[in-house]
Amino acid sequence: MVSQLEAPSRSSNHSLSYAVEGLVQVFTCPHRSFFTSVMAQALRIAGQGTPVLVVQFLKGGIGQGHQHPVQLAQHLDWIRCDLSRCIDTLELAPGLPADEQLALRQLWEHTQRVVAQNQYSLVVLDELSLAINYGLISEAEVLSLIEQRPGQVDLILTGPDMPQAILDIADQITELRRTHRP
Repeated sequence: MVSQLEAPSRSSNHSLSYAVEGLVQVFTCPHRSFFTSVMAQALRIAGQGTPVLVVQFLKGGIGQGHQHPVQLAQHLDWIRCDLSRCIDTLELAPGLPADEQLALRQLWEHTQRVVAQNQYSLVVLDELSLAINYGLISEAEVLSLIEQRPGQVDLILTGPDMPQAILDIADQITELRRTHRP
């Protein structure tokens, strides 16, 4: 069952007298099964009337691309890379065909544009660390995006083995671990 909440109008007189600084949050773990908790956070924030964008760089197979975002809720847009498949191993990444490299590059450039234009208050960059570690997006470009984003934009970066330079500038790091208890 899905319910839709009506958010108060942004034009109301309930504005803050100060700017709230955006956060850089990192969610990382050795396995790839924590997206649900990040998505729950994105849905909760969008449900409060805040514009949210979720970008999945390595997920494909649905012919989406940045030209065709899916609106999951009133204020939540979701974009997957326009790939015919999902990139899930290091062996696949370096040998990406030219059209897949172009699709990934276009998605990254689109993401940089919408962040710079302050179109969303929260931007989730899913499996970004894998895209960096596979050599598909440069760490320097990601650091530049973080540093040059509008001050009130929150970023959530996900993926295993997040580069140390990104961890060093993150405001919050959530590391999920599996434990084996009897």
